[in-house]
Formats: sequence, structure tokens, C-alpha cells
Amino acid sequence: MNFVDSALFIQLLNDTKLQKFQAELTKGLADKYANPGHGNFHTWWQMLQSLPNISPSVIDLAGHAPIIGDLNDCTSGVRQSLEETLKTLCPWRKGPFNVFGIHIDSEWRSDWKWSRVAPHVQLKGKLVLDIGCNNGYYALRMQALGADLVIGIDSTWLYVFQFLALRKYLTEVQQVFVLPYTLEELPDSLTGFDLIFSMGVLYHQQRPQTHLNRIHMLLAKRGQLILETLIIDDKGENLLTPNRRYANMRNVWALPSYALLKTWLKESGFVNIRLIDVTRTTIEEQRRTEWMSGYSLANALNADNPNLTIEGYPAPLRAVIIVEKCPGNHRD
Repeated sequence: MNFVDSALFIQLLNDTKLQKFQAELTKGLADKYANPGHGNFHTWWQMLQSLPNISPSVIDLAGHAPIIGDLNDCTSGVRQSLEETLKTLCPWRKGPFNVFGIHIDSEWRSDWKWSRVAPHVQLKGKLVLDIGCNNGYYALRMQALGADLVIGIDSTWLYVFQFLALRKYLTEVQQVFVLPYTLEELPDSLTGFDLIFSMGVLYHQQRPQTHLNRIHMLLAKRGQLILETLIIDDKGENLLTPNRRYANMRNVWALPSYALLKTWLKESGFVNIRLIDVTRTTIEEQRRTEWMSGYSLANALNADNPNLTIEGYPAPLRAVIIVEKCPGNHRD
């Protein structure tokens, strides 16, 4: 069993600065799909093959909810069957999407975050890596702004299959891929990306400095990192290390102040550090929906004081920082 569009992926890689790495990248992918290590993999694969064949009359990825097809492109029966199949891939955490009139109302209003990021980034003609890309929502929005090739990586098979289900109908979109890799599984010598997005990833790293160092190596000279992460509201170089959980999440290891985060970035070799946004996450931006019916932010905040998590920590505060790799610095 091979991964979807492997020939196209190789062809597109061969037209980029990543040409010399395509053998390593594609071999690793073939191994992943041959040995997925997930009990639902074959069920999801069969689901993918059973999706109805519908030709979309419209594809528009530029809006807040990317549009794939129109309500009138299929019968109500086919649309109901498609919706039921897409719901087998719940929870949908990133979105929203509009698929043949089906509104996939994801947990996150990811368009809100994208509206804070996109005005500050030039994507036209760029080679992009999106780390921890989930189902590819942001990757598709990047392509709509003119990126030459967007490679998203996420090790969670559910999110990969969500993207593949959408990709079946994205007949005019060839420059976006979501691959089942972790950052550490990419080839050690891989480099050359013009832009790297790490959004909602850093605080899940036990060694955040290592994460930043690896991104630095992956970037081309003068390449940019767009980093979106949780921080604490503190003027000093301080760090919150949650005990067991933060906002009901188990794998949150470290929340730095912006001052400390800036120091980490400098130590990794980044320059031209710009803080472009700081926003407190609200229960309107992250919430339970029909497509994500489990615990969400409202369940993670103190009922008597929404400025605190249920563990007593400061409620989620997210920063967006843009930094640059400059030629000639100590990590080139």
C-alpha cells in the first residue's frame, strides 16, 4: 500500500530545492504506509476508497471556510452519505470547511488565527513546511495565497486521513501534501524551506530549544519561521512548567514569557524577531461542536474565574512571532 499521489509528490519535489532529498522522503513515506502502527488505519483507508465520486463545480480556498464543491454538485442522498463518512473521522479540530454544502464546524475557528497571521506573511512562490499541520487547513490557506509547494507534517493518522478525504475532491489543488511524519523523522540533512510554520506545537515539546534548533537547520538562508505558541504574561525571563496538566492537556511542558522565548530564538540563531500578535483564547474561538463533541476550552477553564485554568494556571494566551534565519550566523 503506497501513499496517495506519490508520483505527483516526487515530480513536485524534483522542481524544488528539495530535489536531492526526495528519495529519503518518499522511502520513509512508503515505510509509514506499509507499517502504520494504528489499529484504525485500514478502516480509514477503506473509508477513503468508498467516498463517492463527485466533481466539484467550485474550489475556493481563500475564504474563512475553504469551499470544496457546491450543494448542487450531488444529490441529497449522496451528500448525506458523504457527511456520515466524514463524521467517522471526528473529531475535526481545525477548520471550518464547506464540502458540497456540508459545513464542517470544527472545534477551532482556525480562520481567526489565520487572520492574525496571514497579513504579515508573503507566501507567493514560496516553499513551505507546516509542522503539526493537523488536517491541512492552514496549508490549504497558504496555497490559496500563492505558495509553490506546501508540505504539512503530522504524525496523527486521523488528521492525515481527514486531509486525504478532502484531497479527493481538490482536483485543481496539487501543491499541498500532508505527510505522517514527526519533525524528528525528517531527513537529518534536509534544508531549503523558505517559510516554516510551527503553530500550536512548541509547548508540546519537552525540549523546546531543540525544536527551534531543528527548524533553523531546515530553513533556507533568509528563510522565515512563523511561530505561534502559548506564553505567560510576565515581563521577566520566566517559565511556567505545569504539573501533569495544563488546561486539561497532558502534554504541555513549558510556557515561557515572551522575553524568555525571545532569548531561546536568539540562542537558536534567529534574528529580526517580531512579535505581531498576542491574543487570549476564548470559548468562542475554541469550543465543542457537532464535529468535535468532547471536552474543549470551556471545560478547561475555572468556572468561577475564566482567567484561570481548572488547574489554577493563567488561561491560554497565544503569541505570534516572526523570525528570520540570516546568512552567515553561527548555525549556517
